[in-house]
Amino acid sequence: MIGIFHVFMWYFLLILYMGQIRGVFGTYEPITYKTGCALWGIIFITAGVSIIRVVRHPTQGMITFALIMNIFCIIVAVIASILTTIELSSFNSVSYRNYGQAKLGREVSRILLMSYPLEFSIALTYSIFGCIGLSHHHNEDTLTAVTEEAESTF
Repeated sequence: MIGIFHVFMWYFLLILYMGQIRGVFGTYEPITYKTGCALWGIIFITAGVSIIRVVRHPTQGMITFALIMNIFCIIVAVIASILTTIELSSFNSVSYRNYGQAKLGREVSRILLMSYPLEFSIALTYSIFGCIGLSHHHNEDTLTAVTEEAESTF
C-alpha cells in the first residue's frame, strides 16, 4: 500500500513539475524529483508481494528473497529520507509563476518524508522475523512462514 502511494505521488509530482513555465528565476527541480525518489515505491511493492508469496508458499528460497528485498527496502527508505531532508532544507527562489507548484511539491515531499519511517519499520520487522524463520529452518526440519513466526511470539 505504501509503495502504491509513493508511485501515485511520483506521478503527481511528474505532472506538477512538467507544467512549470521557465521564468527569470527558472524552474524548481528538487533532487528527489531528479532521482525519481518517489518512484522507488516499486521496490516497496515488490517486497510486499514477496512477503505475501512467502506466507502462501514458504520455501527457503522465498524467505531468503523476501529478506533481501526487505533489507533493500530499509536501505532505500534511509536514502530517500536523506534526499528528502536535503531537498526540504534548502529552497532557492523560483519564478513567481512556479512558486505555487514548488510549494505544493514541497508539501508532497513532507508527506512522503513522514511515510519513510513507517516503511523502514515495517521492512525491519519483517527482516527480523525473516531471519528468525531462516534460523528455525536450519535448526528444525519444519518451515514456518514469517507471519506465523510473528504471530507466535505475541
